[in-house]
Amino acid sequence: MTYKCLLYEVKDGIATLTLNRPERLNALGDTLREDLHDAVERASDDPEVRVMIVTGAGKGFCSGGDVKAMSERKERGSGRPLMEKVAPGRDLTVLALRDAPRPIIAAVNGAAAGAGMNLALACDMRLASTAAKFAQAFVRRGLHPDWGGTYFLPRVVGTAKAAELIFTGEVIDAQEALRLGIVSAVHAPEELMPAALALARKIADGPPIAIRLAKRAIYHNLDCDLRQALEFETFAQNICYETEDAAEGIKAFVEKRSPSFRGR
Repeated sequence: MTYKCLLYEVKDGIATLTLNRPERLNALGDTLREDLHDAVERASDDPEVRVMIVTGAGKGFCSGGDVKAMSERKERGSGRPLMEKVAPGRDLTVLALRDAPRPIIAAVNGAAAGAGMNLALACDMRLASTAAKFAQAFVRRGLHPDWGGTYFLPRVVGTAKAAELIFTGEVIDAQEALRLGIVSAVHAPEELMPAALALARKIADGPPIAIRLAKRAIYHNLDCDLRQALEFETFAQNICYETEDAAEGIKAFVEKRSPSFRGR
């Protein structure tokens, strides 16, 4: 299956999803929203995939909503379908990213503005190129943040800094994003994808069941108390302990060799 606005590739257990509207800096118009949602679900359901990478084609990661298309719709007086007001596709995509059983790395190669920044925040990890820039640009268009920005950003940078970025729409560069913890590493443009693939490879070589449960635990435990967090850890540990991967990991440790995990 191919997509109109997204490139999809799986190699060695790593699914790379490349937003592919470079002429619009990968703005979320045309079929890109639908393509991205389908690709995330597709990778989530593929037993061969252990990690996903989301990146952008060309100079940008994702410039957010397609403002030009918004303007054209307003000029035509076109309304939005009712279901886009009740259960918008963007929300379904954010939930698909969060619920995906595979870890997701955002390789932010250029501008990540508005919904594009929040798409990156919805991923589990973020690496950036030195060419990357980030902005909560909604306020500049008289719009409210979406794609989970008011949920993700305060949890990453704290309430006060999130409020500042959202209220001003200030553009920050990759180094400032690194300082704030929005990204975990910054690389030269030509080194970004090799770095993302190296991180993905390290994760893909790990035990899939334990990593899947750890992803669930991280997000579950952000919104619960210590007792609930400990109970979830016990639940997850009990499952992992009975897997073939755990037996292999313990045996490999005793035999002083690298384990070979199979997701069983």
